[in-house]
Amino acid sequence: MKFSRVTVIVLDGVGIGEAPDSADYGDQGSHSLANTARAVGGLSCPHFASMGLGCIDPIEGVPCGGDVVGAYGKMTPASPGKDTVTGHWELMGVPLPAPFPTYPQGFPKEVIESFEKAIGRRSIGNKVSSGTVILEELGEEHIRTGFPIVYTSADSVFQIAANESVIPLEELHAICEKARALLVGEHGVGRVIARPFVGDRKGGFTRTSGRRDYPRNPPERTVMQALVEAGHSVCTVGKIDDIFAHQGITRSNHTPDNATSFEATLEFLKTHFSGLLFTNLIECDMIYGHRNDPKGYAGAIETIDKGLPRLMELMSEKDLLIFTADHGVDPTTPGTDHSREYVPLLAWTPGMKHGVDLGVRATLSDVAATLAENFGLEGRFHGTSFLSEVVS
Repeated sequence: MKFSRVTVIVLDGVGIGEAPDSADYGDQGSHSLANTARAVGGLSCPHFASMGLGCIDPIEGVPCGGDVVGAYGKMTPASPGKDTVTGHWELMGVPLPAPFPTYPQGFPKEVIESFEKAIGRRSIGNKVSSGTVILEELGEEHIRTGFPIVYTSADSVFQIAANESVIPLEELHAICEKARALLVGEHGVGRVIARPFVGDRKGGFTRTSGRRDYPRNPPERTVMQALVEAGHSVCTVGKIDDIFAHQGITRSNHTPDNATSFEATLEFLKTHFSGLLFTNLIECDMIYGHRNDPKGYAGAIETIDKGLPRLMELMSEKDLLIFTADHGVDPTTPGTDHSREYVPLLAWTPGMKHGVDLGVRATLSDVAATLAENFGLEGRFHGTSFLSEVVS
């Protein structure tokens, strides 16, 4: 075991250029990092640059110089689709053979009827929409009728929005659990999502932090489960616990935003454990990418970069730090959906002396394979380890 702890941080929605099959998804030209940098006149992230971010692809403001100390490359999504769950599962060694179902015309009549029967009330909506738009359109009707709002997106999601004064948070979560139990087989969406909000009139609705995701169970054992079975710890921060249905996790801190997630990551690193620390930093996706806000997107990346010295100083030569992503969500494109992109791969340990080019990897599962090799687990979880390249 070269490293006793491996920290994997997912920069949610931070893609690094169109994947080879991007045309199949209508995502030609997407490059979340480079397009954002161009839109704001350059990114300022010297610590990511020192790890080799600018050596993966040209990014305005992020140089690739001789002072790079880190391993850098990019990974190709092997699973079809561009969903959060899909990307995270593949990172942990479970690529999917087929995409989750999506519903660009809304859910079939039989799905909605079964849902309404299960919860004992009607629903409204049943359309593709963004979370903020659907509240402006149907929020007042929801308050008047008490009917939950059902909507979806380009992703495989069944989202249920409710005002906390109309349907209390605990009840909304129970409704989502019933929906999750129904949505299996042909209609087995990747996630059911609780979307609580507050406010009493149009123009005053605000989503709250009571969101909860209910994913499908992974079809295979993840490297997280294998680590726990081998006696190691798996600590998660952010929405990781929901994405993996709370499986293969020994400790979790379900934080709602980047600031609290970053602090929670630091707190875990101050403790002694052997195993994986797995963090999701959500804001490039949830707040800025889906709202086509390149300035905010760039600011989120730069804020994370400023915090990297605090993270790194808590690490010894028995620590490995990995930054990556689950998909893209280019904030400069006309659409607001995820984008089919490569994801960056940055690896660093205090013992590194120079830069290492990890090249273009065939799958996100190379992260799982690296974890498996480091901790002596059987199998490589559909990936190819880069451990020897990091420690050479």
